[in-house]
Amino acid sequence: MDSGIIAPKMRWAAWFWASTLASVLPAAEPALPAPVKEKIEFRRHVEPIFKAKCHACHGPAQQMNGLRLDNREAALAGGYSGAVIKPGDSAGSRLIQLVAGLEKGKIMPPAGPRLSPKEVAILRAWIEQGASWPESSTSPPPRAGISHWAFRPPVKPEPPAVRQRSWVRNPVDAFILARLEAEGISPSPEASRTTLIRRLSLDLTGLPPRPQDVAEFLTDNRPDAYERLVDRLLASPHFGEKWARHWLDLAHYADSDGYEKDLPRPHAWRWRHWVIEALNRDMPFDQFTIEQIAGDLLPGATVEQKIATGFHRNTLTNREAGVDRNEARFEQLVSRVNTVGTTWLGLTVGCAQCHDHKYDPITQRDYYQLFAYFDRAEEDEIDAPLPGEIGPYLRALPEYRRKRQELLDRYGIAALQAEWERNLREAAAHPGKRLDWDFQLTSFRAMVDAGEKILNTPPEKRTEKQQRRLSDYFIRNPGPDFSKDKALMGKLKELREQLDKLDAEFPALSQAPVLVENSEPPKTHVYLRGDYRRRGVEVQPQPLTWLLAVREDAAPNRLTLARWLVSRDNPLTARVTVNRLWQELFGRGLVATSEDFGTQGEKPSHPELLDWLAVEFMDRGWSVKQMIRLIVTSATYRQSSEARPELEARDPDNRLLARQSRLRLPAELIRDSALAVSGLLNPEVGGRSIRPPQPADLEKLGYANSVKWPESQGKDRYRRGLYIHFQRTVPYPQLMNFDAPDSNVSCSRRRRSNTPLQALNLLNDPVFFEAAVALADRVLREAPPRQEARLDYAFRLCLARSPSPRERERLTKFLDEQLGWMKADPTAARALYPAAGGSDPSEPAAWVAVSRVLLNLDEFITRE
Repeated sequence: MDSGIIAPKMRWAAWFWASTLASVLPAAEPALPAPVKEKIEFRRHVEPIFKAKCHACHGPAQQMNGLRLDNREAALAGGYSGAVIKPGDSAGSRLIQLVAGLEKGKIMPPAGPRLSPKEVAILRAWIEQGASWPESSTSPPPRAGISHWAFRPPVKPEPPAVRQRSWVRNPVDAFILARLEAEGISPSPEASRTTLIRRLSLDLTGLPPRPQDVAEFLTDNRPDAYERLVDRLLASPHFGEKWARHWLDLAHYADSDGYEKDLPRPHAWRWRHWVIEALNRDMPFDQFTIEQIAGDLLPGATVEQKIATGFHRNTLTNREAGVDRNEARFEQLVSRVNTVGTTWLGLTVGCAQCHDHKYDPITQRDYYQLFAYFDRAEEDEIDAPLPGEIGPYLRALPEYRRKRQELLDRYGIAALQAEWERNLREAAAHPGKRLDWDFQLTSFRAMVDAGEKILNTPPEKRTEKQQRRLSDYFIRNPGPDFSKDKALMGKLKELREQLDKLDAEFPALSQAPVLVENSEPPKTHVYLRGDYRRRGVEVQPQPLTWLLAVREDAAPNRLTLARWLVSRDNPLTARVTVNRLWQELFGRGLVATSEDFGTQGEKPSHPELLDWLAVEFMDRGWSVKQMIRLIVTSATYRQSSEARPELEARDPDNRLLARQSRLRLPAELIRDSALAVSGLLNPEVGGRSIRPPQPADLEKLGYANSVKWPESQGKDRYRRGLYIHFQRTVPYPQLMNFDAPDSNVSCSRRRRSNTPLQALNLLNDPVFFEAAVALADRVLREAPPRQEARLDYAFRLCLARSPSPRERERLTKFLDEQLGWMKADPTAARALYPAAGGSDPSEPAAWVAVSRVLLNLDEFITRE
């Protein structure tokens, strides 16, 4: 037999038994190698082993759950199955178990040369001697990628000198023009005034300009007419609606839970309302951030500041009874960490959930230290009344309470509910004793937020809201015992109907989903491979300190995290934010990958401009409106969007910005524009979500026919697209046809597609057909009774300009053809224009056909 095979096996066996005996038999110590017998010095004996072997191939990170042996405090803190290094006790130290291979299937380091018996003995002796470890030793090795441009603090450069100085309107233009001149390219001429007002109106408010607004701007000869227009649009209450949309995308806002049941969230809108108001007030972005991350932790936090934390309540909620509630909560916390990473840092933080990030210097430990901030919070709902709600509520409350209690007493709910609660607690204490009650308990846990906490609170200590939540659930889900009593079930059905009627008549307060700090926060761990069932080392809340240090005395809570995010020394937040403002106004960020500023993201096209804007943003008090004003008043923004053949090969993506970008409108703005030009739009700002008409039976695609879509009536059905109820499993089809995100994860930039289905949507969707009818009616009522004048007015309503002679000629021909067909087929004419009553429908029906053409034009759904 080959001695080359036997000898290593014999040496390994001897070393294994020697190591084992040495850990349990003090008498074995004299037989250990010589260095063990002397005083072990860390720098001389231990540190070389750590550096040469224990850091190899990220061994400690893989075998010890994210812990590296380059940090004294972390190594002495303890692990998931024994202290990593337990001074005075080598047998109880996790380090020795791993380097000696005493645990089946695990050895450190996992790659490269193993530790020799002598090296293991040195480590064991060092630990037995007290593990003396100088504070200054083993500073962390530099992480790959920390020198990346985005991780360096922005420095405000001087605007570069340019030759064509007359083109420059503000410093933004100097940076753009300098690059163009270096490439030998001239900027495009300024767009026409009609294009500029339509561009500004759509970009700043999301609505097309009215004909009178266009006429006023065209005749305004003051030198600052453009700047006055910008200021008026920035002051519009519709500004907050337009700019809230991309923030809602980042938060993946929706009006339902997601997953299988996808239950509606009747109060989700209250946070959206807060966002709109905050943007309209131009709340400084640093405060905007702090309140959403940790508004509840501010001293003397107001209701509005607490509402702001609803940002974190847009995570999906899995209400499937068979899902482990720990797993469901874990997935929500993961979503919160990933969303914060995308929104404020522009980093793919989520890649570190299961292992160290492959490209950016984010370790798995970093990830769960961020995770720990949110692990210490819990969900709640608070009263969040809008102006005018509190008075009617307080007046009606005593009578509501009286009637509700009278109903509960009449049906004997107190005694029935007490028995139901007792059975639930029994099922929780003795799982498996009664399977039917086990199922009832799991369903209860899934369907009632904080249900078990309420269940275990004595009735006399529950709040009125908690007691009502429990009673309402019981009346609808009385459990397996009561469900067998058909007479009782009939009475409970009667009670449900009467309670529903009472609630419908009661002027209840608006509610808001929020986060609050847990008074008894759980311990947070690294989760091995991102598995919620496998806990690694315990971690404390801490931001990415390699990016920016945090004060040693900082409290380990979300408020510290929020202030760290918007610190002037944080190199990412200001850059990421101004890049997204630029993306909204040009269709592409200076960094195209606005969700990824890491080493795998694209480099900025104009790095000096990006840094100048980031510092300018902070210098201007984090004012979003001032930054938008700065950008839109630049010559760069005002350029024509006409394509330039000479640049098609050199700059197909318009990275150099030698022209403006021609952009298909977002889904919501297409619908808003159709409603606006037709005169149907309800301009009310804020408030609850609405359900406009949609294709028949679409809601049946939801789970078990549980999705209901009661169409909004009256003026509510004509509110802006921002307010459309977003059902995650069955989203409003027009939004999805035009590339709205699915609201399951944070979306930093929408894609823009061009499909035949979109044209069919604009032609045949009930909303767009109704808009075409209303537009035709408006043209016939408001324009002079001449065909040419009416065509001109319809054009100005839809496109903010008059038609060219060629366009007028083609539309006139089309109108005449339609008029002939409608006269020949009165039934079809009446179908197009049912409001005709007993009069001739042919002319208005022909104008409906013209309106459908205008609302389907590429120019109508495009921002030039």
